This record gives sequence, C-alpha cells and structure tokens, in this order.
Amino acid sequence: MKNQKFHNLRFFPLWPQLALLAAILLVLAAAAAGMGHVKVGFSDVLRIAGSALPGMPELASGIDQVSRAAVLEVRLPRILTAALVGGALGVSGAVYQGILLNPLADPYTLGVSAGAAFGASVALLLNIGVLGAFSVPMFAFTGAVATLMIVMYLASSAGGYSSSNLILSGIIVASILSAGISFLKYLADERVSVIIFWLMGSLASKTWADVGLVAGMTGFCTAVCLYFARDLNLISLGTRTAASMGTAVHRISPALLVCVSLMAAICVSISGIIGFVGLLVPHLVRSVCGPDHARLIPLSLFTGAILLLGADTLTRAVLPSELPIGVLTALIGGPFFCWIFRRRQMGMNYGF
Repeated sequence: MKNQKFHNLRFFPLWPQLALLAAILLVLAAAAAGMGHVKVGFSDVLRIAGSALPGMPELASGIDQVSRAAVLEVRLPRILTAALVGGALGVSGAVYQGILLNPLADPYTLGVSAGAAFGASVALLLNIGVLGAFSVPMFAFTGAVATLMIVMYLASSAGGYSSSNLILSGIIVASILSAGISFLKYLADERVSVIIFWLMGSLASKTWADVGLVAGMTGFCTAVCLYFARDLNLISLGTRTAASMGTAVHRISPALLVCVSLMAAICVSISGIIGFVGLLVPHLVRSVCGPDHARLIPLSLFTGAILLLGADTLTRAVLPSELPIGVLTALIGGPFFCWIFRRRQMGMNYGF
C-alpha cells in the first residue's frame, strides 16, 4: 500500500513538485550559508544575499563585513556550485540510463570521468599553471571530451551506435585510463597527494566564475534534454520501437550523449570525481514519479542539487574535519545502491 502511494505521485502535477523541491533547496542553501566557523543567522543570510542584487545594498546595513564576505565570497559560490553540479549529474544519469537502456548507467559509464581524471592528473603532475586556477579544470575538460570522442569512434558502426557497444567501449577506455592514472601517480612522487585529493572530489575554494560556467552548461544541456524528452521516452522502449514511431534514433541518441557528457565533463573538471549521484538520483526519482523524462529530468535536477548540497554541507560544516565530498557520496551511496539493486533482483520494480 505504501509503495502504491508513492507510485501515485507520478499522476500529480509537475509544477507543485518542482516548487516544493525548489523551496527545500533554497532553505537548505540559506541554512548552509550560515553554517561554518563564522556563524551567520538565517535572516542575515537572506539580507546579505539580497544586498547583492542591483539597487539593494541597503539590505545588508548593520551586518559586519566579515559575515558579508564569508557569505558572498566564500560560501555562496561553493553552495551554488554544489547544487549545480549535483543537479547536472542527476540529469546526466537520467539521460544515460534512458538512452543506454541500462539502469546502472551514469556519467562515468562512457569513461568521461576517467578521461577528466587523467587530464587533471597530467596537469597536476607537470604543475601546469599557464591558465592559472583554470589550468587543472581545462585539462580535465579536454581529457573528458577526448575520451568521449574515442569511445564514440570505437562504438560506431555502419548501423550507428548501439548501447552495448557504447558501454563496452567506455569500459575498455576507462580501464586503460585508470592504468594511466596509476602510472602518473607512480611518477608523481611527493606530488601524489595532490592528485589523490583531486580524484576524491572537492568543492572547496569555488568562485563565482565556476558558478557561471557550470550554470551556463547545465542550463543549456538540461533545456536540450527536455526538448527531446518525448524522444527519450520512445528510445527507452527500445531503438526499434522508437524508430518505428518516427524518432531519428541514430541522430538524437549520439547528440544527447554528447550533450550530457559535456555537462558531466564540466562538472568533473570543476569538482573532481563525485560518484553515485548520477546513479542514485534517477533511481530515486523514477521510483516515485515514474519514467516520463519530461518529469524525470527536472525532478532529477532539483533532487541531485539537494542531495549534493546536503552532503557538501555535512562534510564542510558538521563533521569535525572536512572529508572529500567524493568519499562521502561513495560511503552513503554505495550501500544505498546495493539495497536498491537487491530489491530489483527480488522483483521489486523501480519503474525503469
């Protein structure tokens, strides 16, 4: 009976659900902005954030400069980056799973994460700083895009791309790159700790430039995925069924894979390796609200944002010392995914 109540949510209007998730996200973000070494009240956080709007500087009158700097220059960029990265990974996972017809697919299936990790490891090993703070993210993004091109080249055939070929090619390329990363860590010697820390994922020291970059890519790619939501629903039924109903599978599938892979690549280049978000979020949303991508994509966006922001707030402001965010998401997400997978094996359908 309880499971039936959850499944009934798929018939609820979408906008109230999005409004509820957006409200939760805003409250969580405001609460997170007040937590840390410098405590800031909830109302003061709202006043400080409002004062950043054009023509509203008087809202923060009476609040000390330390609190204002802590919220506007340190915490809000990190909070917004965490939310955007979590949302982007959630959307990427939903689209990957729909196109590849594989409930275990996520932004790492095609080796995008391994490519970004390899590129970042090269930049860290060689101590490349030609682009300043953007050197490591740029190398990570380049590695991710190059890996995606190689995977799609290996998976291509006269008939286009098949999900099994894409997954197999991704596994092969990711395995080669993982060996390459291990070799780079062997060469790194005393700099190996820097590479290992980046690979574990971190949202520390993010700037408004990072926020703008992730926001632009996430907004554009999410809009593209929503535009093709109906085609994604048909592709999820099988390529033959989709083709028989007029969907240009061999054009739309590669285009969407490139779109969400680029979005995942940007996220990995900014935050490092953050696992299980793109895997778990679509499962959770699909089990409650159904497999319709017109609902699944926006709900995964907000759910992923809430999940990763909550995890980052926990490691930043609650735990005694900051734990790499990728480690925390793996520790939480791994056992939870094992529980979901076991329930699927026992015949409990999660809507995929």
